[in-house]
Amino acid sequence: MKPTILILNGPNLNLLGIREPHIYGRKSLDDVYQSLRERFPEVTFQTFQSNSEGALIDRLHEARGQVMGVVFNPGAYTHTSIALYDAVKAVELHVIEVHLSLPEAREQYRHHSYVTPACQGRIAGLGAIGYQLAVEALLNSTKPM
Repeated sequence: MKPTILILNGPNLNLLGIREPHIYGRKSLDDVYQSLRERFPEVTFQTFQSNSEGALIDRLHEARGQVMGVVFNPGAYTHTSIALYDAVKAVELHVIEVHLSLPEAREQYRHHSYVTPACQGRIAGLGAIGYQLAVEALLNSTKPM
């Protein structure tokens, strides 16, 4: 059976490729998903994007027991959401946090992540390839939950 991985994206990532391409690049979210399917044909991907914090939490809860892991770009909620931290901890899944840009190289308020301590790992600043690296990390993970 093929492993299943959830690709979960937070606010404004639906505008990827349009919004501030000098920071986030020109690839759309659909382009990112397509590159994952091409690079990892042995994986089934579930994808979800929402601008709503509650919807992201609900989707994480639904993923429990359904996927082997989650690649999660929480967007701006990274810096504000204790609720997402709690949700990642509660679902007991391997979660890799991904950011297209490097938050520490940007505005001061982006330097702190509430979500990172709940995750297995974090990839930031490498653009869209960060999603592929996160999938690779999940597929090769030996760290127990």
